[in-house]
Amino acid sequence: MIRVLLAEDMHMVRGALVALLNLEPDIEVVAEVDSGDKIVAMVRQHRPDVAVIDIDLPILDGLTAAGTIRETLPEVRTLMLTSLARPGTLRKALAARVDGFILKDAPPAQLAAAIRDVQQGKRVVDSQLALAAWDQGECPLTDRELDVLRLAASGTDAPDIAQVLSLSVGTVRNYLTMVISKLNARNRVDAILIAQDAGWI
Repeated sequence: MIRVLLAEDMHMVRGALVALLNLEPDIEVVAEVDSGDKIVAMVRQHRPDVAVIDIDLPILDGLTAAGTIRETLPEVRTLMLTSLARPGTLRKALAARVDGFILKDAPPAQLAAAIRDVQQGKRVVDSQLALAAWDQGECPLTDRELDVLRLAASGTDAPDIAQVLSLSVGTVRNYLTMVISKLNARNRVDAILIAQDAGWI
C-alpha cells in the first residue's frame, strides 16, 4: 500500500482528491493538510511514501515545503500539483528536485499513475508543461534589467528603484522601456507578468 499525504488548501478539491485516491486499491491517504506550514510536521508524524503538494499554498508555498522534505526526509517522494501551466514554475520545481509535477486538471487515473511512478523512484513531468518549458527560450534580459524589473514587480517606483540600485531615475526608466521592448510586452505590468510566468523573476 502506497501511503500518501495530500496538501491542498481548497477544501472541495482536497476532499475530491482524497475520495478518488482512496478508491485506488494500492493507495491510502494517511494525512491531509490545508496550508504549507503544516506539511513537514505531518510528514514526520505519518511518514508517507509520497507527499502530493499543491504549489500555491497559504503561509508556506508548496515548493519550499517540498525542498525541506528533500533535505530532512529524503525517503519521502514529492509530487507537485499546479493549476497553472507556467514553464517557470516547472523550472523552479525541477531546481527544488521534486520527483513529479502535474496539472490539477489531469484525469484521476493520471494522478494515481504519477503517485505510483514517483514512489518507484521515477521522475514524472506533465507533458504539456515539459513542452511549454522546452519551447521557451533563454531569458533575454540582462542581470541589471532583471534587478530593475524585480523591484518594479514588488511595487517599488522608479525613484526608489534608482536609489536602491544607485542609478538615475532616467536610467531606471530606460531599463524598464528596454524590458518592455525585449519581452514584446504592452506595458510594465504585462512585462512583469511575462517574466513571472517564465520564472525569470
